[in-house]
Amino acid sequence: MGGKGRTRRAVLFGGLGIFAVAAIAGRDEIGRAWWLLPGMSKPRQEGAVDHAGASWTAASPANWRRADRPDDYRVDRIVVHVTQGGFRTSVDAFRNPWHKASAHYIVRQDGHVEQMVRELDVAFHSGNRSMNERSVGIEHEGFVDRPRDFTDAMYAASARLTADVCHRYGIPVDRKHILGHSEVPGSDHTDPGPLWDWGRYLRMVGEALRAGAPPAAG
Repeated sequence: MGGKGRTRRAVLFGGLGIFAVAAIAGRDEIGRAWWLLPGMSKPRQEGAVDHAGASWTAASPANWRRADRPDDYRVDRIVVHVTQGGFRTSVDAFRNPWHKASAHYIVRQDGHVEQMVRELDVAFHSGNRSMNERSVGIEHEGFVDRPRDFTDAMYAASARLTADVCHRYGIPVDRKHILGHSEVPGSDHTDPGPLWDWGRYLRMVGEALRAGAPPAAG
């Protein structure tokens, strides 16, 4: 029968094409390609958040890549960023398709958490494809050279968020698995900078994790 719609046979052969390409790339790629078949990806609800207490604003689709994590890519890292700008400016940048970058979360100085990319998906936040695929990116409002920007409320909300992510993916609370943007291989960025208190932050993440990772304030 003619027509513009895709037939069941076309869908089947399209899926086989996906697996043919994946087979050439290797066995791991076959597993990653499975969810690309029609009806196989996880259900998605517009505006749903992964961290209770966060608000949702969608980043431009040009600034992230659809995925099915952790089934296609294991999530075992958290990358800490500083926006080098204000909260609203950062939100607008991630919504701009020409920006070509985003993060999963932005933590405001008053402790508000905004989610802009689902953890299922790959945000373009670290400048390293492999790190993007395996990590959750968390931005923090402020400037690396202004100590007043790293507020108690920001540390507390970010620690609860990171503890929640660590709990859900089994990520150890240490400096190998929770790292700064400047520590990503190939990075030319300096954030979160020398004023970011790593000792305090990891201690707070550990405390939040032991307390059951309560949600950050809305």
